[in-house]
Amino acid sequence: MSKKTLVIGASLKPERYSNIAIKRLRKYKHDVRAFGLKAGMVEDVSIDTELMPYKDIDTVTLYLNPMRQKPYYDYIIGLNPKRVIFNPGTENSEFYNLLKQNNIEFEVACTLVLLGTNQY
Repeated sequence: MSKKTLVIGASLKPERYSNIAIKRLRKYKHDVRAFGLKAGMVEDVSIDTELMPYKDIDTVTLYLNPMRQKPYYDYIIGLNPKRVIFNPGTENSEFYNLLKQNNIEFEVACTLVLLGTNQY
């Protein structure tokens, strides 16, 4: 089942994990939206440089370190995703607490591992 996913911290650089995640999510037929600092395309996914009012986001997967996440707290909570994935290096207890208060699930996990082990 396809899970509409927003990748925050998307990169055009092929060696970056966010870029690899976009490609892998598409390989597994997930509907992907992406937000990053530089506009461009990763396969058939356009990277937006402005925060868009996406609808029906199932999963937000983070590729921003905790210090860079704070400006996006309200935006992510406002999307009301079913879950937020904190990839390695993005762990953030302050944000976990805000998500709990808003009844949004979160996982400290690697999107690539979840996809590869059929747990996504």
